[in-house]
Amino acid sequence: MLVKVFGSAVFGVEATTITVEVNIDKGIGYHLVGLPDNAIKESSYRIAAALKNNGYAMPGKKITINMAPADLRKEGSAYDLTLTIGILVASGQIKADDVDKYIIMGELSLDGSLQPIRGALPIAIKAKEEGFKGFFLPKQNVKEAAIVAGLDVYGIENVQEVIDFLEGKGTLEPTTIDTRAEFYKTLDFPEFDFSDVKGQESIKRCMEIAAAGGHNIILIGPPGAGKTMLAKRLPSILPPMTLREALETTKIHSVAGKLKEVGLMNQRPFRSPHHTISNVALVGGGSYPQPGEISMAHNGVLFLDELPEFKRDVLEVMRQPLEDREVTISRAKFTVTYPSSFMLVASMNPSPSGFFNDPDSPQTSSPHEMQRYLSKISGPLLDRIDIHIEVTPVPFDKLSEDQKAESSVDIRKRVTAAREIQTERFEQMENIHYNAQMNTKHIREHCALDDVSKQLLKTAMERLNLSARAYDRILKVARTIADLDAAPTVISSHIAEAIQYRSLDRDGWLG
Repeated sequence: MLVKVFGSAVFGVEATTITVEVNIDKGIGYHLVGLPDNAIKESSYRIAAALKNNGYAMPGKKITINMAPADLRKEGSAYDLTLTIGILVASGQIKADDVDKYIIMGELSLDGSLQPIRGALPIAIKAKEEGFKGFFLPKQNVKEAAIVAGLDVYGIENVQEVIDFLEGKGTLEPTTIDTRAEFYKTLDFPEFDFSDVKGQESIKRCMEIAAAGGHNIILIGPPGAGKTMLAKRLPSILPPMTLREALETTKIHSVAGKLKEVGLMNQRPFRSPHHTISNVALVGGGSYPQPGEISMAHNGVLFLDELPEFKRDVLEVMRQPLEDREVTISRAKFTVTYPSSFMLVASMNPSPSGFFNDPDSPQTSSPHEMQRYLSKISGPLLDRIDIHIEVTPVPFDKLSEDQKAESSVDIRKRVTAAREIQTERFEQMENIHYNAQMNTKHIREHCALDDVSKQLLKTAMERLNLSARAYDRILKVARTIADLDAAPTVISSHIAEAIQYRSLDRDGWLG
């Protein structure tokens, strides 16, 4: 008897429906075809044990299973449940006329219970698109899949529950989630709040500008000045995610298997990889490409602490994703693209000892040590960082004062208002949503300067020896400062403030 059941494969952040054809005939043997990997080939042992422990049996006949399309590589243990149901129906042990109306996915334990799978959200989206009635999957993944309206999503704990439901002996309630209620859960109590930061008013202002325009930022200062503390609080002042951004972000975390029984992600991700990270772990890849840290930080913040400690080749592979806001991973037979639109926040000591130009420190670094330390960061990478700011240690009288600083919620209101101005400005453009994404054409259009501002910028570039690459960055940042002031045009005070945020372009740093 020939039976068709349906599963799904995830490539990148999109799913492809897989037709599992099970044919049982005279003879003996178990033949699995259609480019399955070792995890799928080993499924016969898990299926046999699970069936026996639930009162069923593996048919002692010739079982041929084809996973179509047969030229597409299938991977992982998530097809266990699909194959099990197919074998039971084909061998006549259960009667299930509606089995072809459902997507069935799940990894089996030997007792028949189910283990979680990856990519439940993209699979559910594809199932709805293709008109399937429902989706059976492990209970641990049910919240992420239930985000998709118009599809019956059933969370299963044991294979017996699916069998009873298909035979009409038992009932299962589909899980429903109010996506909008889930999304608009209160965000007014962030774990890390700017009210905890004493002093550092100029740095907080700088972080506010970076958040308002989506600008990449690098913090330079001695150990203990508060660079990491400030960076960890940046997500708390970023504007809330839109529903589209939340779905995109949840999709990537679903594919990576990082959701842990969460429905829709409503907080922007903050990723902080260690400096020993490899190229593949940062940008994604592997024989079966998985998203890397830059994709996990999509719509959020990627924090690289102690930037010069990262291997130079690791930093260099970030250059293209920073520019294109997506990363494409190519293999011999297929190519996957992961989105990676993130804010880069980096921190570094100004020298190997950490106390460059500090008259109170006995530790100094030779010019050769300084050059070797700073040469790990290439000019083209710094070219993609809009704001450079020096962080100085907080004096004792500021640390010991009792006065509470401004909270993240208050700062976020100003940031959100500035972002709304930018959203309106770029509403006709598909891939531009905030100032940091502007190209040269948009800069000329939206950052027109009067004569006073032009003269100020010219003088600054000559006196401070600012590089040509700093010019566009200063204009972008000035446009964001103007948006925070709700000013229609960029004026000299905005340019003057933006010029301050190019520390690394000055003489005495890199050159």
